Amino acid sequence: MKIVFHPKFYTVYTSDPAAEAGRMEAIMEELRDYEVVEPEPARMDDILLIHTREHYMYVKSEPEIYEVAILAAGGAILASEIAFNEPAFAAIRPPGHHASPDSSWGFCYFNNIAIAVKKLLVEGKIKRAVIVDFDLHYGDGTANAFAGVEEVKYHHMKGADIAGIEQFLKENDYDIIAVSAGFDRHKDDWGGILETEDYREIGKIVKEYAEEKCEGRRFAVLEGGYNHSVLGKNVRAFVKGLE
Repeated sequence: MKIVFHPKFYTVYTSDPAAEAGRMEAIMEELRDYEVVEPEPARMDDILLIHTREHYMYVKSEPEIYEVAILAAGGAILASEIAFNEPAFAAIRPPGHHASPDSSWGFCYFNNIAIAVKKLLVEGKIKRAVIVDFDLHYGDGTANAFAGVEEVKYHHMKGADIAGIEQFLKENDYDIIAVSAGFDRHKDDWGGILETEDYREIGKIVKEYAEEKCEGRRFAVLEGGYNHSVLGKNVRAFVKGLE
């Protein structure tokens, strides 16, 4: 298991909760015993696999945000490449699952996981993928990015329905499992639903089906999660299950 992270993700680039000081510190403190690899920024061509040129230029017009956002996309890409040898978790920000091809909201700018999956498809490294999203909020950007694309199936967890994730992974065929890992569903976060141990269980399910159906290929990228006092522990629980 490798953790994809860059010190630039500590940057407070806006005033929104995803960019708060201390958020990434809480995560990396809990993951300090894992090997960390640093990503390179995504190229414009990578971003344009999912987003329109107009949206790309819109984000580029905000230099502080842009610098971190292209690095986040690069982190997701690196995690997806590592997944061919071992599982990976990209501790990145800004999050991405509310970023559609020509718009974004919800603290997102570029759709990190969509870019990574599309790049694998375009390069011929995979033929099919599934994306599991257990963030509290529906990843409308990811769903929009792959609307009508038969090669990619998207599943958003509902309530506390962990069994629904297992059913989704059981019913579909795929060459890799990508996970939008949001931790704001926790009982002490915005959602007030899940226990810390539930994240470990989700990770185990993803691992089990990856090993059974796609040669173990699995990676996850950070989305939401805003209570710093529990965020690191929740991330660690998921990573332990996933590895």
